[in-house]
Amino acid sequence: MADTELRETETANTESATEGEPNTATQTQGTGEDMVREAIRSEVFDPELGLNIVDLGLIYDVTVKDNRADITFTLTSPGCPVGPEIMTNMRRAISQFDDIEEVDLHMVFSPRWHPSMMSEEAEDELGYWG
Repeated sequence: MADTELRETETANTESATEGEPNTATQTQGTGEDMVREAIRSEVFDPELGLNIVDLGLIYDVTVKDNRADITFTLTSPGCPVGPEIMTNMRRAISQFDDIEEVDLHMVFSPRWHPSMMSEEAEDELGYWG
């Protein structure tokens, strides 16, 4: 079966949360993959499990190049109803970076998510002993 992919392209909102305040998230060297991943880790949570989607192992790839962030991710199951909410929250987390003008989100279901993809912290939090 072919990979299922949902591709959305949007221009990221680059305004600060409060007008007139400097955006301290943007670095002079430009935003990198680790910075984007950390922003998602700190701001985007699975509402059903209460854990961030990075530690849950839902983020497969982050690439930042030419003022564009490409993020490949999955959900815990193909029928998960929180996909749109997670996508909105990812865009919001990335909007703090002034130098990212475009965000491409790629939702895939291959490989399928499995609890073994979680970080040790997430496993401990959920009591999973794979």
